[in-house]
Amino acid sequence: MAAQIKEALAEITRGVEEVLIESELAEKLAQDKPLIIKAGFDPTAPDLHLGHTVLINKLRIFQDYGHKVIFLIGDFTGMIGDPTGKNVTRKPLTREEVITNAETYKEQVFKILDPQKTEIRFNSEWMNKMGAADMIKLSARQTVARMLERDDFKKRYKANQSIAIHEFLYPLVQGWDSVELKADVELGGTDQRFNLLMGRELQKEEGQRPQTVIMVPLLEGLDGVQKMSKSLNNYIGITESANDMFGKVMSISDELMWRYFQLLSFRPLAEIEQFKADVANGKNPRDIKVLLAKEIIERFHSKEAAEKAEQDFVQRFQKNAIPDDIPEVEVEAGADGIAIANALKAADLVKSTSDAMRMIKQSAVKRDGEKVDDTKLICTTEHSGVYQVGKRRFAKIVFK
Repeated sequence: MAAQIKEALAEITRGVEEVLIESELAEKLAQDKPLIIKAGFDPTAPDLHLGHTVLINKLRIFQDYGHKVIFLIGDFTGMIGDPTGKNVTRKPLTREEVITNAETYKEQVFKILDPQKTEIRFNSEWMNKMGAADMIKLSARQTVARMLERDDFKKRYKANQSIAIHEFLYPLVQGWDSVELKADVELGGTDQRFNLLMGRELQKEEGQRPQTVIMVPLLEGLDGVQKMSKSLNNYIGITESANDMFGKVMSISDELMWRYFQLLSFRPLAEIEQFKADVANGKNPRDIKVLLAKEIIERFHSKEAAEKAEQDFVQRFQKNAIPDDIPEVEVEAGADGIAIANALKAADLVKSTSDAMRMIKQSAVKRDGEKVDDTKLICTTEHSGVYQVGKRRFAKIVFK
């Protein structure tokens, strides 16, 4: 029994940033009953990406060990707008947007979670029943000074940026969700620390055993710098086509590949360490990256789709004689993007912007094996990839 708990603890904590408190988690896992595992998602966009799955993968591991997972859709909190990481008040969603996005979430999470072991809940179930007096009582649980301890609120306050009163309600509502669900464990990103700990505090006040908090790291996007986000166009959506997924995974840097293996792969850690040793001994990291791409595609599509995506990739790239030692170049795109001609010049693929324009018009410029024929193209982070000018000039351009 002790060995099984040790094994479960190792798998659950693999790659996580922090566990509060790990000794409590070990005690809970030793209990002879399924734990209630909670994770909340505000349906702010219709599609989930691989960054979201870092946490969802952890939920699946809990399920594999026999625990009950509650996938909480924050349809009520979504209409408040999570202030986490925001330097301005976040625009709340309409009820219609929340419901539409929530339905797509339900479909997508079952690509990872076991439907038979997953309970989908909506926090409007209990929050809509709260009257004005109840909300005031909940608000009285914390002080303004305590709320201003939150890093994002603190920064906005010092910068004289507005903080709406309703934003203070968000962590309280998230914490109250844990009270309603009697959560034993709550998972969230490292940016959710304040909100997650609020759940522990409110549970203590209600006489419940406080939940264990597990914080997972925020997955970097394709640029390898900022967290994966649809708004930054550096994401891999779990509903994207197999070919798009494959191409995007293959476009990440060799260094970032190991981070993706750690947070997204279900392979044993010993196997990943062997991959690293193989690369150190001269194995092409591209071959290892192919294994990662196929594992991810198989999870969200099928084994057949993964095999076909690899074949298509080989046809597009290897048959075009793309060399193995392509230099990687970072090009500053900025908030407004950068013109394709300027980008090619910045990557030393052309001598001048006029040379770039001429090569584009001659169909001599390709990105990931596809011709670039728009001389007015503005490149952003989503345009990162392997660029070819003519027959012999290559560069992996990462737009930042």
